[in-house]
Amino acid sequence: MTQSLPQHVRLVEVGPRDGLQNEQQPISVADKVRLVDDLSAAGLSSIEVGSFVSPKWVPQMAGSAEVFAAIKQRPGVNYSALTPNLKGFEAALAAGVKEVAVFAAASEAFSQKNINCSISESLERFAPVMAAAKAHNIRVRGYISCVLGCPYDGEVAPEQVSSIARELIAMGCYEVSLGDTIGVGTAGATRRLFEIAARDIPREQLAGHFHDTYGQALANIYASLLEGISVFDSSVAGLGGCPYAKGATGNVATEDVLYLLNGLGIDTGIDLDRLIAAGQRICAVLDKPNGSRVARAWLAKA
Repeated sequence: MTQSLPQHVRLVEVGPRDGLQNEQQPISVADKVRLVDDLSAAGLSSIEVGSFVSPKWVPQMAGSAEVFAAIKQRPGVNYSALTPNLKGFEAALAAGVKEVAVFAAASEAFSQKNINCSISESLERFAPVMAAAKAHNIRVRGYISCVLGCPYDGEVAPEQVSSIARELIAMGCYEVSLGDTIGVGTAGATRRLFEIAARDIPREQLAGHFHDTYGQALANIYASLLEGISVFDSSVAGLGGCPYAKGATGNVATEDVLYLLNGLGIDTGIDLDRLIAAGQRICAVLDKPNGSRVARAWLAKA
C-alpha cells in the first residue's frame, strides 16, 4: 500500500559511532567531540555519539565517556550510545547518557559470527539492559542487522525480521531500526519488508538503515518513504565501510539522503551547507576522500 510521503523525516546520525568504529588510525577525543558538535550545529536532532563496549574489541570507541562529557549538548537533541550488555549500560548511565541502543541480527549465522550467540540468546542478554533502562527512565532503541540479506545465509525472510522487531518492541524499545547491513536490498524487497513488519508494528516505531554497497540505498529510502517510514539512519560523508564486501561503501551518506529529502520537499531541520562542512572536516582528520556524492559535487561547484 502506498502511503503519502511524510512531511517530516528524522535522520539518526550514526557517523560518530558506526562511521568511525572501523577506522584503523586512532582518532582523538577532541576530534570526535568536534564532529558531534558540528553535527548538532547543522541541525541533526538524533546523534549516535559512541558505544560502551570493550576497547579490546572496538578500540575506536574507547573514550566514549570523555566524548559525552565534552560535547555541547543542545536542547531537543538526542545523544545516544550503543550498549550491548549491562556493563556497557552501566558505563553509559555513569556518563549521563539518556538514550541507548541494543542490536540483534535477523540471521542466525550472522548472529553467531558477529556476537557468538543465537538470536534468541542475544535477546535474552538484552533483558537486564531493558530492565535497568526502565528503572532509570532511559529510552532504548533497537537495531536489527541483515534484514534484506546475510553474507552467510543469503536471503532473509521478512517474517523473521518482523518477529524479532516485535520482540524488541515488547521488551521496551521505543523504535526499531531495520538494517540492510550488506546493502543487497532493492526497492521492491524493501517495500515488502516494511509492509509485512507494519502489519504488527506501527510505522512510526520503525526506521530504515541502508548501506550503499550496491548503490541502492537512496532507492531503498525512497521505497521506505512510500511505505510511510519517516526515520532513517545515515552517516556524514558516508563514513563506515562494509566489512563483508571488500572495497564496498557502507553507510549511506547523510548529505545524499538530505539532498533527496530536500528535493521531495520533506522537512528535516538540517542545514546542508553546515552538514557538508562537518563531513569535510572529519574527512580531513581521517585523511580520506569524502564518501558523499552530494558533498563532492557541491564542493566542486563552489
